[in-house]
Amino acid sequence: MKFLEQPPHFLFFTGKGGVGKTSIACATAIELAAQGRRVLLVSTDPASNVGQVFGIEIGNRVTPIPAVPNLAALEIDPQAAAQAYRDRIVGPVRGLLPDDVVRGIEEQLSGACTTEIAAFDEFTALLVDSSLTADYEHIIFDTAPTGHTIRLLQLPGAWSGFLEEGKGDASCLGPLAGLEKQRSQYKAAVDALADPQRTRLVLVARAQQATLREVARTHEELAAIGLTRQYLVINGVLPAEEAAQDALAKAIFDREQVALAAIPPVLASLPCDILALKPFNLVGLDALRSLFTDVAADAAQDSAAPYLDAPSLATLVDGIAADGHGLVMLMGKGGVGKTTIAAAIAVELAHRGLPVHLTTSDPAAHLSETLDGSLENLTVSRIDPHAETERYREQVLKTKGAQLDAQGRALLEEDLRSPCTEEIAVFQAFSRIIREAGKKFVVMDTAPTGHTLLLLDATGAYHREIARQMGNKGMHFTTPMMQLQDPKQTKVLITTLAETTPVLEAANLQADLRRAGIAPWAWVINNSVAAARPHSPLLRRRACNELIEIEAVASRHAIRYAVVPMLKEEPIGVERLLELANQGQTTQGV
Repeated sequence: MKFLEQPPHFLFFTGKGGVGKTSIACATAIELAAQGRRVLLVSTDPASNVGQVFGIEIGNRVTPIPAVPNLAALEIDPQAAAQAYRDRIVGPVRGLLPDDVVRGIEEQLSGACTTEIAAFDEFTALLVDSSLTADYEHIIFDTAPTGHTIRLLQLPGAWSGFLEEGKGDASCLGPLAGLEKQRSQYKAAVDALADPQRTRLVLVARAQQATLREVARTHEELAAIGLTRQYLVINGVLPAEEAAQDALAKAIFDREQVALAAIPPVLASLPCDILALKPFNLVGLDALRSLFTDVAADAAQDSAAPYLDAPSLATLVDGIAADGHGLVMLMGKGGVGKTTIAAAIAVELAHRGLPVHLTTSDPAAHLSETLDGSLENLTVSRIDPHAETERYREQVLKTKGAQLDAQGRALLEEDLRSPCTEEIAVFQAFSRIIREAGKKFVVMDTAPTGHTLLLLDATGAYHREIARQMGNKGMHFTTPMMQLQDPKQTKVLITTLAETTPVLEAANLQADLRRAGIAPWAWVINNSVAAARPHSPLLRRRACNELIEIEAVASRHAIRYAVVPMLKEEPIGVERLLELANQGQTTQGV
């Protein structure tokens, strides 16, 4: 493994949920410990399952791993860290400021930025206080801070003063209110991150074109702020020998090889390791010790064929179509196939003779090109996130920014580069289309997160302002936020994969939405191997593992759900999307 050659003191693993960074971080820790190195494994992932991987309870304390000499682990609970962080900031003003102002501050501190910064706050000491890590030769972090968080922490300035003067009601400055006292410590931590002699950053990806493009953006963002020494690990690549087993395995193998051949140039220059897909869950020491080997353990051992009895996407469409019109929103983390599922639902509704407007903010416009004018009753629009974000930034700088001094304007400009800004800008563009849902179906892809919706509602950016203006005139009105909260007008479908981390992230998204007063209508489990009835021994073993997650969704998380099988061919074009929507309507033997 290239990323394991002459490892520095700190190793950070970063990547989207479900790519396997926790497994790789754990396997790295075991490998280094086996070489006699003293290792501390630290997780800051909200969906951390490090304790589950090792089969012991770890928690927020350094815990030796009994079965692995020289290895200890620590799980920083980002949610608990974020709550303690919020209490530190909000506590002093509670009772002094009006309740609605306090609620606004709390909401501003409820999102992903606060959680990430609070977690960074927790593990910063490990980067800069040598006395805490003197017993360890290597500190391995499962999940690195994003470039946006690091860039915020690099900014100069009195955050607290900026906020106290009432200027800082934007999306991501709020979480920084309590950081000023420790700014020198954060500077030292960022310096440690940027020092290749001390730190190695490992980007973890899958062999998928969309995922690799996302990782390329992460690479460039981190390199731009000084974290240039990066390694790439492409995880879970189907072995060539499996491609001969059945048509599905061959299709997966061919797709992955095409993605690898078209890897973005900025990634092609990085030191790269490719890890083969394993047939087993990476839980337990034996499994983790096999991760870096070329032999897929027990791959030849066939599994008992599981039976999957699950509703199809067409079953959900039946329930959607019964209303005759309405808003259908697809939500979920990146890489789970929201765009494809949105298009399949839109095509199936249109195929049934119902008028449909499919709108997406997906930068890859191939669906628009494929569908435009190709099916009666269906119109397609694509919102350009970059153009909408620029328009929104200019509007905010022209209004709010005009009242700020140079320092305040610089802070506002930085905040407007946050992920929240793009979500708000795209949501405003979507809002112009939402009104059509009173007469037809509007299927919306790439929806804003629960936190962004809460932020829009709590800060009065749109919803409260409209309510104030219209309420004063005694007029009946419906804002987009009210429409999203009305189950008669809006159906939210959460899209996920039948894997541990994506399901956990989807459950967290559902909790966020419920806090915003939005009750998800259904879950869609996409790209299921179990629903595809593979013959490949490796894929059959993977299918058995999926059943656990599908059962968790069916019994614990979703009111209603559907399972969409992995297809041999990419679901692009009307015919393939119709095929996708109607797959798996009966009990299937895998």
